[in-house]
Amino acid sequence: MIYAYNKEQVGDVLMVILQDTKDVKREVERKGKVARVFETATNKTLAWNIFEASSLIQLDANGQVFPSATDLEVLNNELKKEGFTAALEVTPSPVFVVGQIKEMEAHPDSDHLNICQVQIAPDQTVQIVAGAPNAAVGLKTIVALPGAMMPSGSLIFSGKLRGVESYGMMCAPRELALPNAPQKRGIIELDENASIGERFDPMKHWKG
Repeated sequence: MIYAYNKEQVGDVLMVILQDTKDVKREVERKGKVARVFETATNKTLAWNIFEASSLIQLDANGQVFPSATDLEVLNNELKKEGFTAALEVTPSPVFVVGQIKEMEAHPDSDHLNICQVQIAPDQTVQIVAGAPNAAVGLKTIVALPGAMMPSGSLIFSGKLRGVESYGMMCAPRELALPNAPQKRGIIELDENASIGERFDPMKHWKG
């Protein structure tokens, strides 16, 4: 689940996005402060909008937010009060971490994509399909994990690229809105001493 809040642009609404909703016909069911966005064909819940959200929990940031377990208890009680049986869950954090490409092979159905095995924690390696021209075995970079919201507002979900499973995205400096980021293609290249799995810190990891 991705939680987003932007009072200036959207109003006092906490948006909870459960999955990529591109090209999906949807409808909205609202009860009190809670609106459920669902797919017309399947009735599957795609997102929740919680209105007057700041009257329920403290929200003091714009963009992606990470409600605490206590916050979620309050929000889930609001859903229950309005007759909804679903439960909101904590977004695993951090969503931007240091990763290292361990293996890489050409995508069988593309002339520019590669299938990379990327270590994102001491005990976890995931598959990411990437088209960065500077991707190489051994390179350390920043990985946006499923559940991340990019500075542009785009959302990261696991899915498929040209039929191949991909878990997250390796990031270019400009995609992270880093100062003096080059506008050319290519993922960020970190120093060798960056620790796999640590939270992305622009002050520490970017020297642009």
